[in-house]
Amino acid sequence: MDKYRHEYKYYIDPGQNQIMLMKAAAMMRRDPHTGPDGSYVIRSLYFDDADDTCFFQNESGSDPRAKYRIRFYDSDTGFIRLEKKIKRRGMTLKHSCGLTPEEAERLVGGAIPDIRSDMEDGKRRLFWEMKSHCLTPKAIVTYTRIPFIYAAGNVRITFDGNITSSDDTDRFLNCDYREFPVLTDGKSILEVKWDELLPLHIKQMMQLDTLQWSTFSKYYTCRLINFRR
Repeated sequence: MDKYRHEYKYYIDPGQNQIMLMKAAAMMRRDPHTGPDGSYVIRSLYFDDADDTCFFQNESGSDPRAKYRIRFYDSDTGFIRLEKKIKRRGMTLKHSCGLTPEEAERLVGGAIPDIRSDMEDGKRRLFWEMKSHCLTPKAIVTYTRIPFIYAAGNVRITFDGNITSSDDTDRFLNCDYREFPVLTDGKSILEVKWDELLPLHIKQMMQLDTLQWSTFSKYYTCRLINFRR
């Protein structure tokens, strides 16, 4: 059964970022997949159709809506995943599958890999949806994430900074594309995700009620920057 998660986003300035980082570190564990400095770089390539349906659904706040992307961490192209992220009534659901290097290269090149009978069901479904919607690469979104986790409630708090946009989609796997800053005022994005219940002591310690709540979409904002250049 599909399980949606709560997801809240907040704009935070550099001063808030430092305070929130210290509070999160005092209550939660670092994500074990991070590097020595507690962070990793996320590189995502987003897809859309010829009418930019995903972009305009995000702009209008359509509910439900979905986005498709492939993603890898730091510069490790040996582990790439295809993801479909669905947003419904303020909650999110993610379907994902691993990609072979050949499948990733075909997607970056604007082609959907052949759907084979020996593929896992989830991969076949995602490929079929992308093929039926004629999705092609549209934008690269890159940012540095500092993640924390808390077992009770499956809570995940992340700090996303140095967000950049690029339309050099064919260079995605090479990690040598042009990048343009997204949040030039030094702000970053705090994301808080949980299942059924957010522990009260985390909510109070992080003082979430005092922060500037946001509907910030990395894909939408990066496409806007690409349009305006």
